[in-house]
Amino acid sequence: MDASTTLIFIILAFVLGGLLVWKKETIPAAMRRWMAIVALVFIAFAFFLIVYSFATAGM
Repeated sequence: MDASTTLIFIILAFVLGGLLVWKKETIPAAMRRWMAIVALVFIAFAFFLIVYSFATAGM
């Protein structure tokens, strides 16, 4: 697994989550729900990638 690609995904997932929290008043309600679900899935996968990279760091 390429570490730079993983790092870019992790950064972008957290930026998307932060952007949704920061600009939640300007996003329409119907789109806000689906974007929040997608951001939650991305952030959960980013946490998995962080844990996976720590677990396989010595190999």
